[in-house]
Amino acid sequence: MADPRKIILGVSGGIAAYKSAELVRQLRGEGYAVQVAMTAAAQQFITPLTLASLSGNKVITGLFHDGSDADTLNSAIEHVAVAQSGDLLLAAPATADVLAKFAHGIADDFLTTTHLAFDGPVIVAPAMNTNMWEHPATRENIAVLRGRGVTVVDPGSGDLACGTVGPGRLAEISDIVSRVRAVFAERGELRGETVLITAGPTREPLDPVRYLSNRSSGRMGFALAEEARRRGARVVIVCGPVSLETPSGCERIDVETTQEMYDAVMARLDGATLAVMAAAAADYRAASPAAQKIKKHGGPPALRLEETADILRAVGERKHGLFLVGFAAETERLEANARRKLQAKNCDLIVANPVGGATGFDTAANQGLILTRAGDVIRLDPMLKSEMAACIFDTAAALRLRQAA
Repeated sequence: MADPRKIILGVSGGIAAYKSAELVRQLRGEGYAVQVAMTAAAQQFITPLTLASLSGNKVITGLFHDGSDADTLNSAIEHVAVAQSGDLLLAAPATADVLAKFAHGIADDFLTTTHLAFDGPVIVAPAMNTNMWEHPATRENIAVLRGRGVTVVDPGSGDLACGTVGPGRLAEISDIVSRVRAVFAERGELRGETVLITAGPTREPLDPVRYLSNRSSGRMGFALAEEARRRGARVVIVCGPVSLETPSGCERIDVETTQEMYDAVMARLDGATLAVMAAAAADYRAASPAAQKIKKHGGPPALRLEETADILRAVGERKHGLFLVGFAAETERLEANARRKLQAKNCDLIVANPVGGATGFDTAANQGLILTRAGDVIRLDPMLKSEMAACIFDTAAALRLRQAA
């Protein structure tokens, strides 16, 4: 699996510095690695130990360390190493002082020196007194930063620690995290593409009360939708009956039967560049569902079934340049059955999952195999479904590059 994206989080001195603890927690929860750098003033409001514990990394508090000559030499260029290893620089909270230094290229501590050495996307989330925020100097500095392409998460309005009321309070942590996600999406390898995903089960009615279905929860499909969105794609998710929140930034189409899912997928296929068919659509339906509830008398009713529409096969027949990922949930002969399905349904790759145990339907974890038409077999040990989603898109990206070569 690819290494997590690394965020350099600069924490500067202001009462809002205490909120950086929750920011680190949420960024880690999103799967990002976080390297915290604190200004001297920030350390008066929150301890480095707190942020080190939450981030899992040493917190950098200055340009130079006390110690041996070798340690001093290494610390003198540490800002360059950190800048080169980071994927995004986030200053939150960003004081008026830090904004001014960023705008004018002043580099007198670790954070501001790292800023000059960093060539990736930069986000600042200002927090300060209302008068400081509205001062012409601060407004000019913000304009300079915006002009350079820096993303500014504007502060909110409300009661401030200084006793005034107005703009200047740090933006909501969830809004800052959403902006981080959006900036990464803009630079993702799926930017400009539309990814069509199916998720969850379908239900085929037997009568107005009962239906045929399966144990699928939709968690794998929704994890795939979140990962595709994180990589910059426009995501359309067609899902059966599931009790999951729509992933941020994704378009959701709710369906119930396999035919409804088939119709929704076919209607949106032409605009998609990549399709991931993760739904566990029912294979059979009642040939003639009863109009009234089937009563329990005279012995078990005769139940005649017929096949439902084969969504994966239909997409494979019509893909015309679309990259197609299929799924196979199996109780036996995992690789052989998945390989057969890969060929029969004209998939580019297929994900095979064993059913049962601590992984599979309605669990947080999954395991299995990724098979490609070229004969590759990638074994996936038990992992979170979010981690498996990343593995699947990493494999798809590598295979698409190989096909384009």
